[in-house]
Amino acid sequence: MSKKRILVIDDEEGLRMVLADLFQELGYDLETAKDGKKGLDLALSGDFDLVMLDLSLPSMDGLEVLCSLKEEKPDIAVVMMTGFASMGSAIKAMRLGAYDYITKPFDLSEVQLIAERALERRRLIDENKYLKNQLKANHGFDNVIGKNPKIQHAYVLAAQVAESNASVLILGETGTGKEYLARAIHFQSPRVNGPFIKVNCSALPETLLESELFGHEKGAFTNAVSRRIGRFEAADGGTLFLDEIGDISLPVQMKLLRVLQEKEFERVGSSETIKVDVRIIAATNRNLKQAIAEKEFREDLYFRLNVITINLPPICERPEDVPELANHFVRKYCKETGKGIEEIAPEAMQMLLSYNWPGNIRELENCIERAVIFCHGRRILPQHILLGGDSTPQVKMETPRELKPLAQVEKEHIGFVLGECEWNQTHAASILGIDRKTLRNKIREYELGTKIAEVEPDHEKTIH
Repeated sequence: MSKKRILVIDDEEGLRMVLADLFQELGYDLETAKDGKKGLDLALSGDFDLVMLDLSLPSMDGLEVLCSLKEEKPDIAVVMMTGFASMGSAIKAMRLGAYDYITKPFDLSEVQLIAERALERRRLIDENKYLKNQLKANHGFDNVIGKNPKIQHAYVLAAQVAESNASVLILGETGTGKEYLARAIHFQSPRVNGPFIKVNCSALPETLLESELFGHEKGAFTNAVSRRIGRFEAADGGTLFLDEIGDISLPVQMKLLRVLQEKEFERVGSSETIKVDVRIIAATNRNLKQAIAEKEFREDLYFRLNVITINLPPICERPEDVPELANHFVRKYCKETGKGIEEIAPEAMQMLLSYNWPGNIRELENCIERAVIFCHGRRILPQHILLGGDSTPQVKMETPRELKPLAQVEKEHIGFVLGECEWNQTHAASILGIDRKTLRNKIREYELGTKIAEVEPDHEKTIH
């Protein structure tokens, strides 16, 4: 890890030397400047984590330096150094974005404490920015998997609507990736720095869903022991994803319609009106037009939600995408488990292609995750593929079961494990629960591969 870099801007040479000794002793890289103009030039051209800035400087005072610096590098941590007489200016500096100020003369332990706090805050800001960039990259439209024209059209439409504030209605069967698409729209939108809040509308009864969405005041109902902020308030400035919106009751639909129209609501048990700026992305696997005809869904709410509709096709309509999706999940779970699986065997892939996937992408992902867990070789084989809700591997047994000598069973099993491990003896011995010397003796005893048995340990293939 590289050292933190600190810049001290002060016209007093003695103070610059004292701070230089302190920060260098603490392990920081340090530069100094004796006037505001030179200090600003250094700060703008260098990559500093913290600037210790005096308020009273020749050529350009500290507030001017702070304003110019914050305009170009808003995330940089700045601690002002001031005399008692300029306390008003120090407070003004805080309003302009300084992290803190310290009055002269100061104790070096106090300087160290404030500097470390400022550097920690800068680290958290950088970490938060990195995580947001990672989320944006991971939920980009460039990451869409699939050549099917329907799925390509859905993501092109999503990319076009992401820049707007329009409500979006995502339609598709369970497991088709509606939440992933909603997140992609949010993270590629101008609201990326705001929250993304999800509510599963089918998971809560009417009374709890109303409280979940709009919040409640203390005593609004039994067990309301304190005020609760609802999801609309939590999503202010960001996106609210209402999953399975077709399952909400008519009374809650009416309140939701008001929020969409007026951008305001009241918490349960309160008369205070709260205004919010929230983008709505809704999703459902229901036929809402049919629900409207059956008086189960409000037509006016449907039209409010249905500014843009995106349809996600089920896997049975995009079978050409199964191999790419499956291999994507293999890579994902190999990265998580550290396994070195290189491919899905053709017979196993044929099983995936022949299945209709009623659970869609979610079911396919679960299937591949289990396959990676059960696979100890380089290839996912048919026996690793579990379909239709199975949770344990299917072991084919001979009927009637052949009675074999123990030595023959041991020979066949060792041979099978070696084959699965591509004859890597270290890996095979680990799976068999024996040391490599014992395995080599077994290979010779059962004549499983004379040449393999004679290979020196240093020449064995390594597992990556």
